[in-house]
Amino acid sequence: MAAQLLLVDDEPGLREAVQAYLEDCGFAVRVARDATEGWSLLQQFVPDLVISDVMMPKVDGYQFLQQLRGDDRLKSIPVIFLTAKGMTVDRIQGYQAGCDAYLSKPFDPDELVAIVENLLERRPTGGGSGASGGEGGDHDIADLARQIAEIKALLTQQPGGITTTPPPIKIDLTPREQSVLNLVAEGLMNKEIARRLDTSIRNVEKYVSRLFSKTGTNSRTELVRYALEHGLTTD
Repeated sequence: MAAQLLLVDDEPGLREAVQAYLEDCGFAVRVARDATEGWSLLQQFVPDLVISDVMMPKVDGYQFLQQLRGDDRLKSIPVIFLTAKGMTVDRIQGYQAGCDAYLSKPFDPDELVAIVENLLERRPTGGGSGASGGEGGDHDIADLARQIAEIKALLTQQPGGITTTPPPIKIDLTPREQSVLNLVAEGLMNKEIARRLDTSIRNVEKYVSRLFSKTGTNSRTELVRYALEHGLTTD
């Protein structure tokens, strides 16, 4: 499941641009125009991470963060502050208030994504709305191990046991999706794939999810079988 983010900012242009960029990167993003609306949304769902402007009318980012840290349901959620204020004293105030990262406007959206991914990876599994923390739980590891075993069994059968035919629909994979698919087909786990491609586990999860979507499959075993049957893997 995609990580769920809450974005709180009173600038419509920036709010829409950041939401679109984060969603393109595979995150589910809900937005609020100010801290009051953000707090109302937090009564409906618990996000995996909050991105908040500091300078907002009525309730500023520091006060909003105080509310978060005072609520048992929400106090462990990572919070990133976005602000035009870049003075050291402002950063110190942000960290003292309990924010996890501080990004001054204007900022590079790729830097924001990198900070989001880093904070999500550091967060203990089992928090938030249910975004996966990689391969943390015993059940997840057992299920993944079973799928890896099935994939390896498929590979040993492959030369004579699987007939290759063109896929029923044209599937265009990006170079990174192709790399991830090849490594999944080798029977590697997300952590190993992340290490091989020098990226984060969260990114690998995002690419695997896209591969499921593009191929209409629901598990790694189904994905590998589909890829082998339709010649989607490359050397």
